[in-house]
This record gives sequence, structure tokens and C-alpha cells, in this order.
Amino acid sequence: MSESRTELSQLGEFGLISRLAQGINTQNHSTVMGIGDDAAVINAGDEFGLLAADMLVEGVHFDLSYVPLQHLGYKAISVNVSDIAAMNGKPEQVTVSLGISNRFSVEAIEALYEGMKAAAKAFQVDIVGGDTTTSNSGLIISISIFGKVEKEKVTYRKGAKVGDILCATGDLGGAFMGLQVMEREKQAFLANPDLQPQLDNYEYIVQRQLKPIARMDIIHELAEFGVVPTSMIDISDGLASECLHLSSNSGVGIQIYEDKIPIDRQTYETAVEFNLDPITCALNGGEDYELLFTIKQEDYEKLEKHEDIHFIGHTQELTKGNRLVTKNNNLVDLKAQGWDHLSSQEENN
Repeated sequence: MSESRTELSQLGEFGLISRLAQGINTQNHSTVMGIGDDAAVINAGDEFGLLAADMLVEGVHFDLSYVPLQHLGYKAISVNVSDIAAMNGKPEQVTVSLGISNRFSVEAIEALYEGMKAAAKAFQVDIVGGDTTTSNSGLIISISIFGKVEKEKVTYRKGAKVGDILCATGDLGGAFMGLQVMEREKQAFLANPDLQPQLDNYEYIVQRQLKPIARMDIIHELAEFGVVPTSMIDISDGLASECLHLSSNSGVGIQIYEDKIPIDRQTYETAVEFNLDPITCALNGGEDYELLFTIKQEDYEKLEKHEDIHFIGHTQELTKGNRLVTKNNNLVDLKAQGWDHLSSQEENN
């Protein structure tokens, strides 16, 4: 009798996580929140501890033909800090584990670490340990991060209530378009190695892809304004996907408005150049590492003049679903079509 086989691509990343989480029960009273949010939450006395981890794998998450090692090191720390930010916390320590193939020199790994040290300084976190081993499949980076948050200020994905205001920071779709530009230039170089990369008109979006900045500035400012979001998540897999996460975890529907979605001019113009819909890029692009959060209506006045927080929609009854209101006032169902790390690169690019 042969066992049935389920391909990983059938479940996708989040389906696999959900399946593996079945039957995992916490055994320690100190574990407040386990699998299911941007970070685990641990009772650490007067505060909650926050624990998260992320991996970056060569050929899946980055291409060293156009990603500088210093930028990669910075990004590896920054995307982990973003997980702590999404819990309304502050990062404190990271460990760095590397799988290294023999094609890398000591100087190359030092360059990677220079980027990590720069990010650690920028986000005020300490690199406190890790591990190194040999890899037969390129460079593998695994970061674990620990942070803290005041117990009354911890913010989960599950806290949104009907009538809350949905906010997004920064601008969206830039990292995705930066990736498209670099992939185009890579193909042009492969076809003609004498060609120089044409990146002068794309500096902002290329930077958004190569060196994303975790939005700890927003976390500090929310504290200054006395605002504790009712729910929050970082935008790593695309706006649509993150809206659906907030919806399913909070048990509310979400409605967003096309004309409220923040898109930088360079992102917009590049998307048009590539014959792509800028809104689709913002909804499904991923890797922006901005913050998506909900606030109570009474907190609106505290944030309404903030130049980098955009009010893009609201929560509603779950039965009304998750929808985008187009500029023509049509309703379109939100669907998650962002980055899935278990699908092939061809399907994701």
C-alpha cells in the first residue's frame, strides 16, 4: 500500500505552516503566543519577550549576481527587526547562522557582516552569537531575533474590531519593481556582457529591494502619540495577503480603496514602463517591509497629519468580505497572490 504524496507547492508556505502547527501545544506557562503571528510572545516578568526568525536562501530570496553582500547583510537584519516592529516591540538581540559554500572567501563573508553590523547599529540591536556550517547549495542566512514590548502595548494580528481604520506606512510596490529592473538588467548583461547596468533612473526602487528599512521609526512615533494599534502586521508578502491575514486572525472583513494606496511616482512610472498595473504591484509585490495596522476611530486625529501614515481603508463585518474599491467605485475581492517561498521562482517573478 503506497502512501499518498502531497507536493509542497499544493499547500504553499502558509498552508504548510498551518498543517505543521496542528497538534503543537505549548507546555510552558511563559509561552503567551506561539505559532501564528510575526513573533512568538513570551512572558518575561514585567514585559513580554518577542522571538522571531527568518531565513534567506541564495537562489530563492536573493541573487548574488546583482545583490551586494553588504546590502544583503543589512537586509537580513532589517527584515527580522520588522517582525519585532509588527508586534509593537523593540529589538534587542540577534543571532546569525550561516551556511557557506567554498566559493566564498573570508573577505566576502566579512563584507556580509559589515552590512549586518551597520544594521545592528542603526536599529540598536546586539549580535550575540550564531553558528556557521558548510553549504552545498550556496549561501544560507538564518537570523533569530529577540525583542521586548510592554505588556499593555503588545499588538497582535488578531485585535482588529469592526469600524477600525486601516493604516499603511510609506509606499508600496517599490521593492517588487526594483526586482523587475534588476532582473531585466541581469538578462541584458547575460546577452551582452559589455553592457553597463542602466539604473540611474531607478535608484529609489532598487534601494527598496536591496536595502529595506524596518519601520522602527513608526513604532517610536506611535508611542509618542499615545497610539496602540488594535492589530498590526508587516508587509512582506504584499498588501492583499497581509489584509487577509489581519482579516482571518481578527475575524473582520477589510475594505481598502484604490485611490488611497500609497505608490511612489518612480514605482508607478516603472510599472507602466513594464506594462504592469501599479495597483497590482502594490497589492501583490511584497518585500516592502512597511507596516499595516488598524487603529480605533478616536485615534485618527492623533495621526491624521503624519506624512508617512496613510489611511487606506477600514474594517467591517466579516460577512461583507475583503474588498478593494476601485476608482470607478467597483468592488473587487482581495486575493493573496504575493510571494510564496515554496513555489518556483518562475511562478513568483
